[in-house]
Amino acid sequence: MAYDNDGGNRYGGGQGDFPPRKMYSGSWNCSKCGKEITELPFEPDPARLDKLLCRDCHKDRSQSFRRNYR
Repeated sequence: MAYDNDGGNRYGGGQGDFPPRKMYSGSWNCSKCGKEITELPFEPDPARLDKLLCRDCHKDRSQSFRRNYR
């Protein structure tokens, strides 16, 4: 699964607010659903590979966190 790399943020979305983020390619699995992850916007720490989340699981977790703490 690949992440968007348009260099934008959630408010401006690709308006040149930030330079494009370096993406790291590899072969990892989501610790929640098991889906293959092929690209990440950060270099994963080998000691924490059991905590990687795919885009969908990360989004669900973020939305759940926001709902519970508003």
